[in-house]
Amino acid sequence: MKNVLVTGGAGFIGSNFIHYLIQTEANVNIINLDALTYAGNLSNLSSVENHPRYRFVQGNICDADAMDNLLREHEIDTIVHFAAESHVDRSILGPRQFVETNVMGTFNMLEAARNYWLRDKSMPLEHVRFHHVSTDEVFGSLKAGEPAWTEETPYAPNSPYAASKAASDHLVRSYGHTYGLPYTITNCSNNYGPYQFPEKLIPVIILNAMEGKPLPVYGDGQQIRDWLHVQDHCEAIHLVLTKGKTGSTYNIGGVNQPANLTIVETICDILDEISDTTHKPHKNLIQFVTDRPGHDRRYDMDTHKIHAELGWQPRHTLTEGLLDTVKWYLDNLEWVNSIRKKQEYKGWLDTNYKAR
Repeated sequence: MKNVLVTGGAGFIGSNFIHYLIQTEANVNIINLDALTYAGNLSNLSSVENHPRYRFVQGNICDADAMDNLLREHEIDTIVHFAAESHVDRSILGPRQFVETNVMGTFNMLEAARNYWLRDKSMPLEHVRFHHVSTDEVFGSLKAGEPAWTEETPYAPNSPYAASKAASDHLVRSYGHTYGLPYTITNCSNNYGPYQFPEKLIPVIILNAMEGKPLPVYGDGQQIRDWLHVQDHCEAIHLVLTKGKTGSTYNIGGVNQPANLTIVETICDILDEISDTTHKPHKNLIQFVTDRPGHDRRYDMDTHKIHAELGWQPRHTLTEGLLDTVKWYLDNLEWVNSIRKKQEYKGWLDTNYKAR
């Protein structure tokens, strides 16, 4: 890797990956491409904005011509493709944007890579890589007792978000098979950690609990998820980029499957212990609300392949990771408040939760 393009680099996982890459790769230039939609936040990268090997470019992956020019201008040899609409609830209310960004946007990035790397023969194929970041939600939902998903599990997406990511995964594979584009794909489980946009479950619960607001739990709260600390995710992606086999897919998970209600109760216990709010016990704030349509019941990732081939396993236990995450939000309320002031964020919360 010499010149790495990180799409969606101002978002939650993308910005964490840029921090990780700057710390671990001393000779890599990083170009951060982000459209700065509601979830993109350059303050996530304020500590590196003047770094000599980092550059931010505002742009949209749906702009095909701009993507073609970007790869040539910066002589990109590696693309790490995070840019996506990623919130299931938003996909239920407005699926069109998910199809446009996740499917057509990925198509544009693949075409730009094909034009520059394959048609123009800009550099040897063994020196380029298109890495696509995907999700476990493409596999659908597991029943109690069913085995965890492997890399060979057939896709069965249940939400517009999951379907759009499944489509983008298929496009990436097709470009590898048909055109010989060097690629890798990772399917990750639910991420959490620093800089997560405060509309997702864990930051919503932390921030509402601190302020004595209701803690909304969908349905009976017994939906099972695998929770992956974002720093562990970044380390896994880096390993796949540097040591993974071209044309391969790797599952990345936190190797845990608690119920959503357990996550909420654990956060409440942490806040009871370390915070000085007047809302203790925070569990009293839990409020069960109408479940979202088509809510998948259980996810479980089999991570044996990435462990066997690359030696990766998560460093964070869920207990340690949640404690660190709660502390991060408590210590970064200025960052949180800058987002919560935006009307788009307020409007979204009202639309999604008040009707429940």
